[in-house]
Amino acid sequence: MKLATLKADSRDGQLIVVSEDLTRGVVASGVATILGALETWPESAPGLQRQYAELNSGELAAAFDLDPTRLLAPLPRAPQWLDASAFHSHGDLMDKVFGMAPIEGKRETPLMYQGASDDFLGACADMPLPSEADGIDFEAEVAVIVDYVPMGTTAAQALGHVKLLALLNDASLRVLAGRDIKTGFGFLQSKPSTSFAPVLVTPGELGEAWHDGRVHLPVRVEWNGRWFGSPQASQMGFGFHELVAHAARTRNLHAGTIIGSGTISNYEYRTVGSACIAERRGIETVDHGKAATPYMKFGDTVRIDMLDPSGRSIFGAIDQKIVQARLP
Repeated sequence: MKLATLKADSRDGQLIVVSEDLTRGVVASGVATILGALETWPESAPGLQRQYAELNSGELAAAFDLDPTRLLAPLPRAPQWLDASAFHSHGDLMDKVFGMAPIEGKRETPLMYQGASDDFLGACADMPLPSEADGIDFEAEVAVIVDYVPMGTTAAQALGHVKLLALLNDASLRVLAGRDIKTGFGFLQSKPSTSFAPVLVTPGELGEAWHDGRVHLPVRVEWNGRWFGSPQASQMGFGFHELVAHAARTRNLHAGTIIGSGTISNYEYRTVGSACIAERRGIETVDHGKAATPYMKFGDTVRIDMLDPSGRSIFGAIDQKIVQARLP
């Protein structure tokens, strides 16, 4: 099934069920928010699934046309947002560009940081940022959202906790990232609010494209209306089962925790393109000795989408403009 969050008086919005083709929606019955549904999944999921079937068959008189501009991020705020760097092709390129020795054990232990989860942006919301000089970049990723995961859950057990999947833009401010990394405390100022595609989907919606803890489909990224990249999301060095187990090694993960893949990347980046500007700049540095592609400017747009084999959008598209923030 497919779920989204309609703008409402509450900061957490109103849970709606969305049709398979993303054209219709209906207010969910029995549960008010996606977080509430995740916290009571065994009880709430069957009813939501029935509504989904009825919506797709045209049986619900209360259904309405879906307008993505009326939607918030599916989870406007979440208990926890953990982001990995699971694509070795991206990490290997960045090591080469910066002349860094590979992090010891990075092929055996995933890299992951804890980001902010209190201010997620909707797919069509402008992204306000303070300065172009900070090096504005987009990052197309996929993510899973789990129910309650007990500490010590193994990779073999982890996929049973994956209830929903998401497509997102984990924007970065590259100029600020260097200082954040040098502190040893992780990303802070360099990671502004993350944006999500309009709809979350259950793993079953992906059919054969969901297996071995990976999404076997390409993401499509456009910058200012021009194609930028279509890398395959399947080339994760660690599957989501391994990422969930890594996150839960020493802590419980509460329902609604989001775990991201990191920037989607392929070793064939020279032909399939990239999902972030930093990777293209890295390729230019390796090939020509310096980067030529600039970072984003105010007024620039980014569009991120993922299509099924028939050409239909799965999550709906992220379609955003970068704007200058109004500061106090």
